[in-house]
Amino acid sequence: MIVIRILLNGVIMVAEIAAVAGVAWLGYTHPFLFAALTAALSLVLGLGLETKRLSFELPFYFEGLRSPRLLFVALVGSVEALLKAVLAGLAALFTFAGTESDRLFWVAVVFGITTYVGASALRGLSVSFRAQPWRWGYFRLAPPLGLAFSAGIAALAAAGVLTTTSVGEIGWRLVWELPQKPSVSQVSELFFQLKQAFDDFIVTLLKTVMSEHWARLIAIAVSVNVLTGFVASVYASLIAAVVRTAEEGLP
Repeated sequence: MIVIRILLNGVIMVAEIAAVAGVAWLGYTHPFLFAALTAALSLVLGLGLETKRLSFELPFYFEGLRSPRLLFVALVGSVEALLKAVLAGLAALFTFAGTESDRLFWVAVVFGITTYVGASALRGLSVSFRAQPWRWGYFRLAPPLGLAFSAGIAALAAAGVLTTTSVGEIGWRLVWELPQKPSVSQVSELFFQLKQAFDDFIVTLLKTVMSEHWARLIAIAVSVNVLTGFVASVYASLIAAVVRTAEEGLP
């Protein structure tokens, strides 16, 4: 029985890695479908969780409010879930849409690693403290995963794997190379170059008042790449919840 359980745990672990790789592959090969799926999953997840959160949170902020009106709670929760879904969808699109396949491949690798780390952390919290993967993933996991993704992109840029384009080159492409009606992929590629140039500018600016080490850490924290944490947290929650359900169903 113990041997069978070990083998089944191994199968679940392999399936978890395959699921993370599949999510990253979907973003790399079908960015528009990935963005739509991300927004849909975030909306479905948020509609239930935001309503539950507000039903407990409103009495905490408003004295004497013992039982908030269900219609009001559902309305506010739906609006918040919708806004987060739009943000997650746009972040997913601008993370994976682009014209440079080599860059997008490495972005997918960093995204996959980030998502796996998030799913593993949620699984650990669930095993050790009976934490709910859905709730932790939706409300708490996005910022740390965003920082992890931003740090991964910064590390690749520092290693020269991802090249940084100068502001002058970006301006040249914007004026002379970008068509009058650019595609979403072309805009996303330009947006990524602007993000990298902005991150470098932050490092250069901060180095005048602090060490380069701290300047790079702050640049990682304020980078737009942090928004990708909203995307990674959605899939980390889903994968962790499925893995925990499978593990609890083992004989």
